[in-house]
Amino acid sequence: KLQHLIGDVNHQGVVLKASGYPYADIADLTGEPEKGRDAPFLLVLDHVQDPQNLGSLLRSADAAGVSGVVIPSDRAVNVTPAAVRASAGAAEHVRVAMVNNISQAMLKLKDAGYWFAGLEALPEAKPYSETDLTGSIGIVVGSEGAGLGRLVRETCDYLIKIPMSGEVSSLNAGVAGALALFEVRRQRLYGKPGKQSPARKESQK
Repeated sequence: KLQHLIGDVNHQGVVLKASGYPYADIADLTGEPEKGRDAPFLLVLDHVQDPQNLGSLLRSADAAGVSGVVIPSDRAVNVTPAAVRASAGAAEHVRVAMVNNISQAMLKLKDAGYWFAGLEALPEAKPYSETDLTGSIGIVVGSEGAGLGRLVRETCDYLIKIPMSGEVSSLNAGVAGALALFEVRRQRLYGKPGKQSPARKESQK
């Protein structure tokens, strides 16, 4: 009977009844950071479709110290069992807010003090390592095929890109998002653009 219910899944004879994923409210992501903690840091996903990419991004978000993730309720993957598995448990530790309209949610978060950097491989985008990402920031990642939607792109305060030197012009959404998240983390640990890291200074003494 179990095999009939769940199909070709390696269940090992174990069943667990669980409630639906507990999404956060967008207001939960706008609070002041605890004393001694970094400025708030969000990941905004503009219609990511693949549960593997969502899970991978949630895992990277947790590792990079993201305060919360914002996803749309329509035309995008939500936190499904497949996404939870791909997150390797990180979905249980990262707050995810589901909203009806990404650009409207961004405007509300701007009122709370956030700035938004959209990840796009466009000529006008600035390399992320040359952009100050140390304040209350939201990294915005577009869908796998279309990238950022027009309204979302226009709502971003600036556009950033990943410097690339190969023949391939783009990266998987999960990989690109992870690189941007860890650039934020790097800047918070070692200083914003234009500053040498402590390790580099030490080596020059």
